[in-house]
Amino acid sequence: ENISDFSLNITDCTQVVVPEEVFFTVAAAGILENLLILIAVVRNKNLHLPMYFFICSLAISDMLGSLYKTLENIFIILCKMGYLTRHGDFEKKLDDAMDSIFILSLLGSIFSLLAIAADRYITIFYALRYHNIMTLRRALVILAIIWTFCAGSSIAIALFSYEAATVIPFTILFPLMMFFILCLYVHMFLLARSHAKKISSLPTSTVHHRTNMKGAITLTIFLGVFLCCWAPFVLHILLARFCPHNPYCACYMSIFHVNGTLIMCNAIINPMIFAFRSPELRSTFKKMFYCSR
Repeated sequence: ENISDFSLNITDCTQVVVPEEVFFTVAAAGILENLLILIAVVRNKNLHLPMYFFICSLAISDMLGSLYKTLENIFIILCKMGYLTRHGDFEKKLDDAMDSIFILSLLGSIFSLLAIAADRYITIFYALRYHNIMTLRRALVILAIIWTFCAGSSIAIALFSYEAATVIPFTILFPLMMFFILCLYVHMFLLARSHAKKISSLPTSTVHHRTNMKGAITLTIFLGVFLCCWAPFVLHILLARFCPHNPYCACYMSIFHVNGTLIMCNAIINPMIFAFRSPELRSTFKKMFYCSR
């Protein structure tokens, strides 16, 4: 808030404000859509596979992102109404708790995408040994390690967010993990192209290969959407920490609310991609809605 107030004095850019009704509507839609994904996977035993468990992990991360923005706006409204102060000890603890939820959502999304990418890689290039390599038990252990690490990191980063030694590794982690996933995808598609030429004479292998490549394309869409929705907010964090008094940085930070809305839009878009690209989920959704009627 102090950075925003100061920015108005050093730049001609007007702060863009998104109506609170829009925030709550988008956040509620994101939470409900991802909740449907979780319910569908739990109810359909055919979806109790490592890939769908990793997708559920991504859905939980998206829900946390929407929850963070919802709570933030509720507390802002309470501050405006006078029920909360801006600099009290209780409010400081609330702020740290919300920051930890935001960081948990971001780290959870990054590592869930990484797990999904690795799962696709094993599916395509180690198809015959996939069920021995990626067992359900191993998938659950991987998810437990991911969320334990993310929870611990989010608490540590939120408590020491004012230290440059904390902010720099956090902001470096985002592009580093994205670069690693991109390299994995490039390697995946190059090898897949080579394998496609070798197995083109085998009809069954071609069908299996096309199915796996469809999954890889879906995950590429996930990655593109994630970058478009989260990168502007991460850039805002960097600018707010390292050049808050620069007029150009202040001009970019004037669209803070828009960047926050993009995070919640990611929670809405991902379930749509799941439903559109996965026949199993589409079938489960139809059965769920049919039974409810």
